[in-house]
Amino acid sequence: MSFVQLGSVILTIASLLASGQARAELSSRAGPLRIEAMAEGLDSPWALAPLPDGGFLVTERDGVLVHVAQGRKSEVAGLPRVRVAGQGGLLDVTLAGDFARSRRLYLTYAQPQAGGGAGTAVAVARLSEDSRRLTGLRQIYQVPAGGQGGRHFGSRVVEAPDGTLFVTLGDRGDDASAQDPTNPQGSVIRINPNGSIPSDNPFVGQSGIRPEIWSLGHRNPQGAGLDAQGRLWTSEHGARGGDEVNQIRPGANYGWPVISYGRHYSGAKIGEGTHKAGMEQPQFHWDPSIAPSGLLVYSGALWPDWAGDIFVGSLKFDHIVRLTGSPLREAERIEGPETERLRDIVEGPDGTIWFISEGRGAVYRVAPGG
Repeated sequence: MSFVQLGSVILTIASLLASGQARAELSSRAGPLRIEAMAEGLDSPWALAPLPDGGFLVTERDGVLVHVAQGRKSEVAGLPRVRVAGQGGLLDVTLAGDFARSRRLYLTYAQPQAGGGAGTAVAVARLSEDSRRLTGLRQIYQVPAGGQGGRHFGSRVVEAPDGTLFVTLGDRGDDASAQDPTNPQGSVIRINPNGSIPSDNPFVGQSGIRPEIWSLGHRNPQGAGLDAQGRLWTSEHGARGGDEVNQIRPGANYGWPVISYGRHYSGAKIGEGTHKAGMEQPQFHWDPSIAPSGLLVYSGALWPDWAGDIFVGSLKFDHIVRLTGSPLREAERIEGPETERLRDIVEGPDGTIWFISEGRGAVYRVAPGG
């Protein structure tokens, strides 16, 4: 090969890389996975939502919502004011089930509160037809009293088949709040799309407990998704060990900080051990911690053998975990340079798997390889 030909090859490769058309592969037990960079150069990306037209939205924690279409990024105007501190900022984005018709979406974020604190909030808005701005933004829920620190906002929002919303709330670093029924921190709540409380929530009409609470005893659930039966699953950060995957049942108590499979960062024992009557056991737990963020229950559209399997991203060990079976077991870890600090993982409209690499500031799409 001449120097001229070699130079032409190098320029072609560089052009493909620059245009985002270069492909890489990851290995899996289902065979090779083709991976494509859909967006790069993002600043602390947290959540993503593929759109029906092939574009997608991605949140950046510093308060920016980015629209990407045909490789071009643009900021979406009309966002709420957020408090950016520690783990807080602009967090989840979720499309309504009727988005193709209504253009409606939901955002979660750290809302500034009196005294310099912040609490998790939820807003609804419509994305303009040109995807340049949000219209009709309205806050539909806020934690009444958040915290002063920058930890444990939880903050995934999932639309249930009946149109109600599940929202995960972290304990904000205040362990005891997860067992306080008068405080929604450390819980999964269920609200209507307008922010009102569904009449069939498990604690409606009971004194001394907030009616929006669906389940309690959670530390910091940063992954959430529905299975084919409409059941909610969460992935939750433990302390030093004790990361969990839970199937969420109405009215159930998931134990934090009374029971846990981990220990405090100091090495001290947490609560009363790993079991207590009236408190739920996780469907799966990790020790040591993997720092889970993002959870997908896969439909099986492109990989039929994966139907119903749960995929969880690891911030700490830079991989995707696939869980399968009953009881759940870890079937494999999918990893490569692209899975650095994996923050979110979702299924696209065509059955592809999309994920955020926070470490690379990028969004990737995964399809069958070969």
